[in-house]
Amino acid sequence: MGFIEDTLIILVTQVFFFVGGWVFFVKKLFRDYEVHHRLVQLIFSVTFSLSCTMFELIIFEILGVLDSSSRYFHWNLVLYVMLFMVIVLIPFYIGYFIVSNIRIVRLQMIRPLTILIWLVYIYLFWKVGDPFPILSPKQGILSIEQGISRIGVIGVTVMALLSGFGAVNYPYTSMAYFMRPVMPSDIQAIEKRLMQTMDMILVKKKRIALAKKGSVVNGPQNTQGSSGIWGMLKTVTTSVSKGTGENIWQLKQEIAALEELSRQLFLEAHDMHIMQERLQWASTFQGKYFNFLGYFFSLYCMWKICISTINIVFDRVGKKDPVTRGMEIAVHWVGINIDVTFWSQHISFFLVGCIVVTSIRGLLLTLTKFFYAISSSKSSDIIVLVLAQIMGMYFVSSVLLMRMNMPAEYRTIITQVLGELQFNFYHRWFDVIFLVSALSSIGFLYLAHKQGPGEAG
Repeated sequence: MGFIEDTLIILVTQVFFFVGGWVFFVKKLFRDYEVHHRLVQLIFSVTFSLSCTMFELIIFEILGVLDSSSRYFHWNLVLYVMLFMVIVLIPFYIGYFIVSNIRIVRLQMIRPLTILIWLVYIYLFWKVGDPFPILSPKQGILSIEQGISRIGVIGVTVMALLSGFGAVNYPYTSMAYFMRPVMPSDIQAIEKRLMQTMDMILVKKKRIALAKKGSVVNGPQNTQGSSGIWGMLKTVTTSVSKGTGENIWQLKQEIAALEELSRQLFLEAHDMHIMQERLQWASTFQGKYFNFLGYFFSLYCMWKICISTINIVFDRVGKKDPVTRGMEIAVHWVGINIDVTFWSQHISFFLVGCIVVTSIRGLLLTLTKFFYAISSSKSSDIIVLVLAQIMGMYFVSSVLLMRMNMPAEYRTIITQVLGELQFNFYHRWFDVIFLVSALSSIGFLYLAHKQGPGEAG
């Protein structure tokens, strides 16, 4: 195929990815909000399209789709556009919307302050690379390596944090072993206590209302002998209704304590209902399947923690991809006679495809949960731009790390495009952050599990 045909293929797939990002934005992220700025939607969709295109080019590299020169050109084009998005455009508009939402800032000061915030960001972004051995000193200031190397540090950190937490949290949430037994009688007891507390709150509020009504009726008689400053002070300092003898201040304190107790009881009842639903789900075929996957990921988590520790202690980085290493073991040790080149290509394609699908799906689910947890009608545009920034850095870093999962013959163009980066550093950095994240998650979930209802004894 010629260069024009190759470009048309890339453009068609980019339009497809762009539409996918646009639909996800409208149907998932902003389904409960009104889109205030179409530009935010456009930026998010373009970033999503560029991210998917990078994964597409990796798969094309393995399958041999498009000419080698065309793939090299489109790699450079996609990476330069992605660098412009995550270094220049998205941070600028994040600063712009932050300044615009500050009421005390005058309209004519929005642009100067936005530029100032962006310059501060560029300075901090540039200084990120100083403590790390991330690239060769030969590279120019505007080279692709300068941007990729710094994005890689931030993106690999985010990836490792999410991976460490996910490797621990998934078995905890899917395995029946960690689910607390909840009996219907336990739920009924909590709900009964909640209803009794609500009744007590209602009774005390009625007493306050009656006391205030009695004080209003007796008010004209008392004001005749309590006029002036002394009468005002007397009204403020006393909270006892003379008509009924009720201490209104004490009743309000009791109501506040009961309302706090009712909130705790409601949350406990809600958690018990969720746990009961999880137990019912665990007894289904799907629940048993995910329970099995939970055991598998528990073993994977333990293996990954051990391997990361060994890599950190012995300063070890894998030289061969898992597929090639598995093929060599099968050929030399087991004695299986197979076509290594043929199966290496197909298994690499399958492995990379699984990584691509799970990476995109996992990140989108995480972004959706994060967005709904912290967004509001005023901050939604800023949050979406921050998520687009994280998404761009995450997928650029995924390409850096995915390079190790590809056989050497498929890494050539990726290595040429990314330049003289210290790839081994990123793998060691991933191991360090993954280990810290996984161990911290284990400690946090252990404490949360012990402090939960039913574990007090």
